[in-house]
Amino acid sequence: MATPGIYTPLSRLSVSRYGITEKKKEELDLLTIEVIDTQHDVDQFTAIVTSLTAKLANFQSYLTTADNNRSVAYTNKLLIDQMVQSALDLRNNSSIAFDEMGQADLKTKSLAKSINLVINKLIYSAEMIDKLSNLLIRKKALNPLISDDLITMVGTAGKDANNAVALTLVALNATFASMASNMESESALALENSQAIALYQMLTGIFPPKTDDGTEVIIPSLQSYLHTAYNTAKTNYEQTEAAFKITTNQLNEAKTNLNKAQVKLRSLQSGFAAANAAALAS
Repeated sequence: MATPGIYTPLSRLSVSRYGITEKKKEELDLLTIEVIDTQHDVDQFTAIVTSLTAKLANFQSYLTTADNNRSVAYTNKLLIDQMVQSALDLRNNSSIAFDEMGQADLKTKSLAKSINLVINKLIYSAEMIDKLSNLLIRKKALNPLISDDLITMVGTAGKDANNAVALTLVALNATFASMASNMESESALALENSQAIALYQMLTGIFPPKTDDGTEVIIPSLQSYLHTAYNTAKTNYEQTEAAFKITTNQLNEAKTNLNKAQVKLRSLQSGFAAANAAALAS
């Protein structure tokens, strides 16, 4: 029988086995804590990935809408710029036509004055030739030596002068008709020109100089509104695109972290299962 207070080999073996069991239990407890912590990380990263995935889907929808808005706004900007250019061409061409019509009217009036002067001179010449013809006829009665050819030539000259007066009157009448037509055309062009200017001003908001230094006065217009709308749509798209890229990077990072945590969790779970099996077998 063993002496009290002295360990036998069997007693030492029991203590040794007890120490091993406690150590394994401690290891299992630590593994359990790591598994729980890692599981918490996995759950947290899973929630983050789920949230970012939903957020990215929303941003994808926002980006598509922003891209459509930008495309429409850009098309509108191009159209209004084309309209403004067309209105500018119309205004310039109308102004040129109006100025040319004004010059044509001045030339027509000048021509009418010249024709009128010619007519007056032709009438005077015809009267003088007619008087000369009458004088020669009277002289011929008193002096048979006066040549018949001379009288004939003077008579022909008088007839030609009267014909020239008639033709010049026709030309003057045509000139007056042209003046009347010019006046109508000039009025129509004046109206067209004013409407072309008004259209250009309405589209651009640019009005004739009104300031002391002669600069043009610009007010909000359809063109400026559509330009602003495009710039706003463009900025909105760029901001949405930037947010989409940031969210994509965040999601990729969260997926990487989740994958690492899942790999670690599986490794810990395997290690825990092996350690637990070993502890039960000892």
